[in-house]
Parts: sequence; C-alpha cells; structure tokens
Amino acid sequence: MFIDEVKVEVVAGNGGNGCLAFRREKYIEMGGPFGGNGGRGGNVVFEVDEGLNTLIDLRFSKKYKAKNGEHGQGKGMHGKNASDLIVKVPPGTVVTDLETNFILGDLTKKGDRLIVAEGGRGGRGNMAFVTRTNPAPDFAENGEPGEEKKLKVELKLLADVGLVGMPSVGKSTIISDISAAKPKIAAYHFTTLHPNLGVTRTRDGRSFVVADLPGLIEGASLGEGLGDKFLKHIERTRVIAHVIDMSGFEGRNPYDDYVTINKELESFNAKITDKPQIILANKMDMESAKSNLEEFRKKVTNVPIYEISALENKGLEDVLVALADQLDKIEKVPLYEEEKFESHVLYKFKEEQPFKVYKESEGVYVIKGEEIEKIYQMTWFVTDEAFLRFSNKLRKLGIDDKLKEMGIQNGDTVKILDYEFEYRE
Repeated sequence: MFIDEVKVEVVAGNGGNGCLAFRREKYIEMGGPFGGNGGRGGNVVFEVDEGLNTLIDLRFSKKYKAKNGEHGQGKGMHGKNASDLIVKVPPGTVVTDLETNFILGDLTKKGDRLIVAEGGRGGRGNMAFVTRTNPAPDFAENGEPGEEKKLKVELKLLADVGLVGMPSVGKSTIISDISAAKPKIAAYHFTTLHPNLGVTRTRDGRSFVVADLPGLIEGASLGEGLGDKFLKHIERTRVIAHVIDMSGFEGRNPYDDYVTINKELESFNAKITDKPQIILANKMDMESAKSNLEEFRKKVTNVPIYEISALENKGLEDVLVALADQLDKIEKVPLYEEEKFESHVLYKFKEEQPFKVYKESEGVYVIKGEEIEKIYQMTWFVTDEAFLRFSNKLRKLGIDDKLKEMGIQNGDTVKILDYEFEYRE
C-alpha cells in the first residue's frame, strides 16, 4: 500500500529524577550530600532507510514514545541515559510541526537523521548543588519533561524526471519500457493509483530516476480525480516530461490537454512551471497523430517535442539521452527555502516576558508560561528548602511584582498547572 502522508504524535523521554541523599557511614563524620543525577530521556529520531518507499508503517503506529532516563541514586550514582527511539522513514520525507507549521527537516539521503523530539535532561541530585555557603543542600530536581509534538510527515518522491499527463496517455507504458518498474497497465482511466518509480539507463551509461505520476485532469489541484494527492511528488523533479496523446483517440485535443496540465501544475505550485520541460508526443503509430502534431507544433514552439510510440517502444532511446543531457546541466537545489525551517525562526517570535498572569476568579490567579511550568515540573516539593528555592526563582522572573501589580492579597490562591498554593508576601 502506498501511503505518502500521515500525522503522528511523538513524545520524547523524561529525564530521570535527581536523588536526595546523604552519606551516613560509620566512622565518616559529616558525610554530606550523596545523591546522584538522573539520566537524560531518549530522543525520538527519524532516520532515512533507503529500503522504504512508503509511510505505511507510520500510518499504523500513530504515537512514538521514547524511554525515560533512569533516576539518580544514593552513594553518588547517576542514572543511565535512555536510548533514542529510531523511526525509519523513506528518502524524500518532509517533517512539519503542526503547531507552528514550520518544517523540522527534509530527509533525502541515506543515513540522514532528524531529532523530532528532544529528551529531557536528567534532574540534578543534591550533590550537584553543593556550594561554599550551602554545603548540605536539602533538595534535588525532578527530570525535565521530554518534548511532545504533533507532526505531519509527507513523502515527496525523489525523482529526476516526472511524467505528467492526462489519464491513459501512456505514462505507465513508457516507464515499463525504460525501466524495470512494472506498473499496472489497462485501457481505462486511473489505472495507476499511486506513483511508480523506475531507474533508467541511457545507451551511453548515464542513469536517472523517473516517476510515473497518476493521471491529472482539469481541477486536479482543487481535488478533482487523483491528481491533488500526487501533485506534490512533482515538486522534487528536475525535469517535467509531458506525455501527450497525439492521436486524439479519446476525442480530446492534444494542445488543450497540454494547456490544462500546465494550468493544474501552476495552480498547485507556481514554481513547478519554472522547471525545464519536454513533450513526449505519444501514440505516433496511430492515424491522425501526424496531422495533430503539425497543428500542435504551430502553437508550442518553446518546448522540445519528441515523437514516440510507447506501445512499439520507438523513439524512447533518443528521449532518454535528451533527458540525461538536460539533467547534467541542472543543479540539484533544496526543495524548501531556509526561512521555512524551524531552526531559523526559533527566536524570532519569542516573547519578551516568559510568562502570563491572569485572574481566573476572585482571589484566584493563574500563571502560564513554558519556562515557569518547566521550573515547577522540575521542582521536587519534599522539603522547605526546595519550596524556598522555587519561590526565589519566581521572584527573580518578576512574577511577584506582576501579582502585586494585579492586586493580589495575602491568602489568595496562585495556580501553576495542577498546583495551587497560598500567596504570602
């Protein structure tokens, strides 16, 4: 089954908790803190596997969760880091964060790896907080929560040449003639239900990849027929080969077919029409093909036209050489501009104030913000010193001043996530 788009949820592992422990051994006076750090949580990593050509595995497993890091232990023992969760994807996979709509990565080559969700760092044990002024800290950290993301994963085929055209113009026959691909071929529309890839070789030894894309019809870019599902696979191709039924066997005008296909490509993505094109005038073995080609040449003068008969396997060798010559001149360029990748926009929209405070009801205030919520989640509220440390962090962030500005009174309730505490100045 060919699956080229799925939505999945990825959850990285939480960091292990730090340990709160003290050294209590016979004959060792004033042993001091002895709690180790927690281990790092596992990342969720997408990795290219050239043996895959569909996203079917992701369709049937919609959630990927990495393991948590091990907790720290007494006697200064640190927790073990969790191993990464590796998810295999085919070359040509594009990963987009559904929340931000930014691209996390475009995986095209063997061995390409992308961390789609980072594991949380391990919490520090009380050994890590020893200072000259606090030689016996009575607190430790919880592990940092791992990232959680909802992703759109798309497969955009890696082909050098894309065969496009109306249904039943001979694209599948062409790719079966020039490569080892064996698509289903029959005399009815939409025989081809998914793209077919074939590696072809010219008579002078050059090779490249050709994609046979399911037949387009008018309105394909708006969802008509099958075209809207597969137009995206044309975006990576470096040359577009229009296959035209020059015989007009089905009552369509060859030139009208050519114009219709170009309109659909432009409607889907205007940049596609900037790609080099050639025209394969197919079914030249049939009556009326010659006269139709003469009329076609009068209207199309700026695109190379090659006469072929896919049924009789005539003219295809010259076409392959011409395509290889064009590909030799065209540099491979990235599919997306750098500005669309998340790594280039991480800090553009970061708010100056790392938190928001609002009044939920009379006497109840709610604090929200990624930074403050992470501080809360990593605080282990088991000792007075831990609570005091948490309060000091809130004060340094300016939350106390904001609450006072909003008119908070002693005894009012302050909420952070699922935690409530009583405000005292």
